[in-house]
Formats: sequence, structure tokens, C-alpha cells
Amino acid sequence: MRPLGSVLILRRTALRRAIPSGGAAAALLGAALLLGCGRGKEADKAGAEAAARPIPVTTVAVAKRDLPIYLDGLGTVTAFKTVTVKPQVDGKLEKVLFREGQEVKRGDVLAQIDARPFLALLHQAEGALARDSAMVQNGKLNLERYTTLRGQNLVSQQQLDDQKAQVGQYEGAIAVDKAQIETARLNVEYSRITSPIDGVTGVRIVDEGNVIRASDQGGLVVITQIDPIAVIFTLPQDDMARLMPRMREGKLAVDAFDRDGGVLLGSGELTVLDNQINQATATLRLKSIFPNPQRKLWPNQFVKARLLLTTKKDAIVIPAAAVQRGPKGTFAYVVSSDMTASPHPLEVELLTGDQALIAKGLAPGELVVIEGLNQLRPGAKVALRGSAEGGGKGKPAPEKSAPAGQGGGRP
Repeated sequence: MRPLGSVLILRRTALRRAIPSGGAAAALLGAALLLGCGRGKEADKAGAEAAARPIPVTTVAVAKRDLPIYLDGLGTVTAFKTVTVKPQVDGKLEKVLFREGQEVKRGDVLAQIDARPFLALLHQAEGALARDSAMVQNGKLNLERYTTLRGQNLVSQQQLDDQKAQVGQYEGAIAVDKAQIETARLNVEYSRITSPIDGVTGVRIVDEGNVIRASDQGGLVVITQIDPIAVIFTLPQDDMARLMPRMREGKLAVDAFDRDGGVLLGSGELTVLDNQINQATATLRLKSIFPNPQRKLWPNQFVKARLLLTTKKDAIVIPAAAVQRGPKGTFAYVVSSDMTASPHPLEVELLTGDQALIAKGLAPGELVVIEGLNQLRPGAKVALRGSAEGGGKGKPAPEKSAPAGQGGGRP
């Protein structure tokens, strides 16, 4: 800003060049100079008033409380179990007994394959068993007779041994018949396709009337278990040093939010830490299990996972918006009892979410500025236009002396 004297000289010179010489011109020049001088005094007065006007700011009180420390990562919801239901025998699909999207329990019948061919094989095997059982009974009777005759030397030892071998063959045939019966019964059971897990059915792949085979790749339907459900998320590998000691102490809680981070979808616990780091992304992969009775989590859903690492007891906490950075490091503007704002150097131990954990530099109850910071200068007068949640509109905290070796200017 130019001094008032310089401004008047410039204006006088401009007027002399613009106005002709003469008595009237001199009078006109004097009036113009007086008018300019009056306006300059008014401008200086307005600037002084503006400089003395308090700056409106919003403050919050420094809090001392327990602060949860979280690790945030991006994740994807994964079904706890996924099964592609396939037939185990070949045959015509007679009935489909489920609806697409239906919740099913383990053992519920999903479909029925024509079982008549397997029943026929079962009856055939049962008939063979009855035949061979009769032959075994007859062979054992003959063996008893041969044994008696051999004691009387009426038959040779060779005939007796042949009869024993024949009885053994009949008994082996019975074992084969029983195995065939078990196989036939198993095929009859496999003709009834049942759900192997609790879950929700997907889109039906095969319709009634088709001939399905055990070698088919697509199967009948895909069932996914969604209660409980899993969330797989990633964290930077640098978090591993803090994470491993906490995992050894016990299970860690995990919350899942929607992709905007505003809606809590479920709470679970960490179960698995992958056994290797992804070299391409330098991240760890973790898996957590969530109860999901309300179906808020769905397979392949994108979520934000928040892992509770620990809780800092009696922490000094301020909003992260109050933390400023200058040439001398981090600081925050503190409102003193005389309604002036001064920068206080501080040490930030950790930023978690929108909160800052302060290691040194602030005391509980002090008022720090969180809004209106762009207009503040050291020692500026302020007017409290409100206090954020956690603060108060009461009197500002007493002034806190600056640490030794630090000046009172702006950091």
C-alpha cells in the first residue's frame, strides 16, 4: 500500500496535467485534492476497523477418551461355501423340486432322476443273492456228507477238497451279490438329488425332461451358503508388524460397510491371514467371517472392511481438521482466554479416520479451531460462532505457555 503523501502527489500531478492554468483551475485543483484526502482517510479507517474485527471461527474442545485404532481395507464378500450340484448317476431328469433363489437346508430333495433302471438292477442283484445263498446251503450239506464218508474211507480226499472249494466259491458269489445290491441301492439313492449344504439356490441350469450325466460340467444348480458369509479384504504389508502381535492375543473384530463407508452391513471376526504377500500390490489378504441373518451381505458385493486393531486408553484426541502444517512442523490454533488464537506446536502420534491422536502439545479442555483457519494469524482476535460436537461454548482454556525453544510466531 502506498503512503497517503505519495497518493496526493500523484493525484495533484494528474490534475495539473488535465486542468488548464488559471484562477478557476487552481480552485478546482484544491477542491479535488481535499476530496481525495478525505476519501483516503476513510479508506484507512475502514481498513483499520476490518483488521480489528474478530474473525469468526468454529472450535472444539480437546478431549481425553478411549480411542479405537482401526485398519481400513477394501474387500469383497465371498460365499462361505459354494457347491455346484451335479448328478452322480446318468438318467432322465423327471422332476425339479426347487425354485430359483430358494433357501434350502442340507438334505432337502432338489430333483428326481428316473430311478427305474437302478431299481431293476437292485432286484436283479437281490435275486442273484437268493440263488447263491441256496447254492451255499446245499454245498455245505454236501460238505458235511463228504466229511462223514471220508471218515469211513468211502470217498477220496480229493473229492472232499473239491467240495470245500465249491462251498468257498458260492460264499464268494454271495459277497459279490451283496456288493451289487449296495451299488444298486446307492444308485437309487443318487437318483434323488439332495442339497449338500444350507444355502440359497441360483439359476437352474437344466430343465425337466433332459437326460443328465455325471460327466456334465455345468451341473444342475449352484448353491451358495450366505449365513455365515465371508469377506476377503486387503491391507498394506506395512500393517503386518502391528497386526501379528494382536492376532496372537486373540480374535480381532471386523466391521463391513457399504462402498461409500456410511452404512454398517455387518460385524464379524478375523479368521485367516494369508500365508504370503502379494508382490504385485504389496498387500496382505485377510478373511473374516460374518453372521448374515438379514442378508445385508451378498456374494461378490464390494465393501469397506474396518479391523479394530486396539483401543488407546485415555488418549488426547482432536479432529484431524484442526491439525495444520507449517515450516516448523504440525500445529493447531488454540483460542485463549482473551479471545485470541495462537498456534501451538504439537506432535501427532496417529491419524485414524477424522480423528488425530496427539502425543504432545495440547491439554484436555483447550479449544482448537477447526473452521475459519484460512483467515487466522498469530494473535488474531476471534469470535466463536459455535463449537463442534465434543466441544463447548464456555470460556476458552487458559493460555498454555509455548515449549522452551519455540517462539510465539506462526510455526
